[in-house]
Amino acid sequence: MNSQTKVAGVILAGGRARRMNNQDKGLVSFKGRPMVSYAIAALAPVVDCVFINANRNIDQYRQFGRPVISDQTDSFDGPLAGILAAMIHADADVLVVIPCDSPLIKTEHLQKLLLTRTEHNADVAVAFDGTRLHPVFLAIKTALQTSLQEYLADGQRKVEVWLARQNLVRVDFSNEPEIFSNINTMAELSVLEEAKRFG
Repeated sequence: MNSQTKVAGVILAGGRARRMNNQDKGLVSFKGRPMVSYAIAALAPVVDCVFINANRNIDQYRQFGRPVISDQTDSFDGPLAGILAAMIHADADVLVVIPCDSPLIKTEHLQKLLLTRTEHNADVAVAFDGTRLHPVFLAIKTALQTSLQEYLADGQRKVEVWLARQNLVRVDFSNEPEIFSNINTMAELSVLEEAKRFG
């Protein structure tokens, strides 16, 4: 990390998790630990500050010892609303964004996002698994705050559409696409736990 560049991190835990029986995914246990704790462990070594973006169970998230920030609206407007909240609160030039439900992500993967963005002098670095983008795994300049505010104010919500308008670099993780395994249902939770136990 460049010593002149302040970097913040945000864990997106602000969704409704309808497919998870409305459980708060970041607080659901994976191998005996809340999923959000894996995200904190991955982010902490590469950023100056870790935020948790949550719109419910705020007190429970505060117990992880990190600042908890909520969307500016109470309408659950999706990942971009959480990213905007972090941009507003972060005293940083760059924001690293990860979801709360992908416990296989490690610090080295986030370092790669940061380094690739810097090397290409891009506004955004987004993870790419060789087949598709993973648009909530980002290293992004906080200077894009105004662009993002305008996009959301216009009623837009799709992350990929907004990202496509930016100076963007894809970061190739095609050698290990499984790191983006995310847990949306209790069935997926069971499958991933078993796969990693015996894999």
